[in-house]
Amino acid sequence: MTRILLRPRKLFKVPIEASAISPDNFAAARKVEEIKNQVVWEGNRPATLASIFDVEELEQGGELLEIIIEGDASKLRGVGKGMGSGTITVEGNAGIRLGEAMRGGTITVNGNVGSWLGSRMRGGRIEVSGDAGDYVGSAIRGSTRGMSGGQIVVRGSAGNEVGCWMRDGMIRIGGNVGQFAGVHMLGGTIVIEGSSRGRIGASMKGGRIVVLGEVGRVLPSFSIEEIRNVARVGEDRIPGPFYVFAGDLADDGDGRLYVSKDRNLELRFYESYIE
Repeated sequence: MTRILLRPRKLFKVPIEASAISPDNFAAARKVEEIKNQVVWEGNRPATLASIFDVEELEQGGELLEIIIEGDASKLRGVGKGMGSGTITVEGNAGIRLGEAMRGGTITVNGNVGSWLGSRMRGGRIEVSGDAGDYVGSAIRGSTRGMSGGQIVVRGSAGNEVGCWMRDGMIRIGGNVGQFAGVHMLGGTIVIEGSSRGRIGASMKGGRIVVLGEVGRVLPSFSIEEIRNVARVGEDRIPGPFYVFAGDLADDGDGRLYVSKDRNLELRFYESYIE
């Protein structure tokens, strides 16, 4: 495996458009000198990787390629965009649009990450040890194509509109989420181990959302279906019990919302509507 280490040469003060930082692009360059000459944009000015990073080849050989970014990468935008294979490891915080339109490979962030994590993702796996911003696995503005494959795991919490326009794949959030998780969702699965700030599943047409914490209120356009003792997510069996709602009926939706029964005692009145 070829391994490339990038260390920022300074503290970035403006955003860096860094979609060139991708295993596919680096593998096509073949030589480390060509990698150093890859172009990124520092604010509105073009720059080479070598002008803003120390670029070091740690290991050479094989087709798979690993990129390691050491240091604060929170100003970097679009790292791993469209990648189809290989590995990116960020030892620190990462910026917005990480793994955008990703097709394969693995991205690991040992820190926090900005908004639009894995937007339009089609395959591969992203794992974040800290928190994520808004729009995890979502469509970009003006689009209706969200995540359609792959896996995103955020060990911490996430912001608003997790899985907006999601079509397939799996998102797992270890902490809490903001409002409108699963909005416009068409398919796939979202697991929220913490609580939601509300309006979960608004306008969803398909897919599943499993919430182990508190949801506050369930939108009135969802209908109670049953109580289940277990929610199955892939090969995992998540113990309940769960209230299972269908919706969003206002959009002729047929999605399923699994809500922890024990953590949402204020929803007990729904039990009288179960046949």
